[in-house]
Amino acid sequence: VLDMEVTQKPCRPHWYERHVQPCLAELLGTALFIFMGCLSVLEDSGGTGRLQPALAHGLALAVTVAVLGDI
Repeated sequence: VLDMEVTQKPCRPHWYERHVQPCLAELLGTALFIFMGCLSVLEDSGGTGRLQPALAHGLALAVTVAVLGDI
C-alpha cells in the first residue's frame, strides 16, 4: 500500500482574468469617475458650492466598487 498524498496544484487564472479584466475595470472606473465629476461641475445649481462635486465623485466611486468590486 502506497501512502502518498496527491495534491493538486492551484489553478492559475486565465491570462484574460489576470491582465485584461483589471485593466478594463480600471478604465471603466476612471471614465465614470471623471465623467460624473465633470457633469456635476457643469450642472452646478447655485448654492451647493463644493458639496455637489464631492457627492458626485463619492457616488461614482461607490457605483464603481459595487459593480466592479469582484474583479
